[in-house]
Amino acid sequence: MSDSPSGPPARPSQADLDRYAALFTQSLSLRYFGAHLSFPEGKKVVVTLPEVRPEHRGGLGTASAVNGAILAALFDLAIGCSGALVDPSRRCATVQLSMSFERPVTGDAIRVEAELTSRSVSLLFASAQVYDSQGRACGRCQGVVKLSTLPWPSGESPAVN
Repeated sequence: MSDSPSGPPARPSQADLDRYAALFTQSLSLRYFGAHLSFPEGKKVVVTLPEVRPEHRGGLGTASAVNGAILAALFDLAIGCSGALVDPSRRCATVQLSMSFERPVTGDAIRVEAELTSRSVSLLFASAQVYDSQGRACGRCQGVVKLSTLPWPSGESPAVN
């Protein structure tokens, strides 16, 4: 990842990222959706959907493939949370997503992994892949995230309940 001209910023601690992930995973929207967030080794964002439910399905007009809207939401979550890799205390928002799907996502679990590829002062550029339950890459995403100067309202949590 390339950084701003002033040099590479300090990385957040794994404890800060773990706290961010735990609080976000406990939010009403993620609990309802069934998704879990993590930051393995503080280097990437991982979003898992450990149980693909009937309401997640319907892609290609079938009962086996995951619906594209669900995949778009998971990509948005993974790309959008990549801002925490820079500063988990600041708000951020996805401002652009570009997705491509290579094969249907089937099976009973989904994993999305996102990494930062470059950044400017307030914009982050990230890429992500979605994997089916067999670990096959099924789609890719490129995104842009705006890193805000505003902290989270609670001062500690991205979770909105």
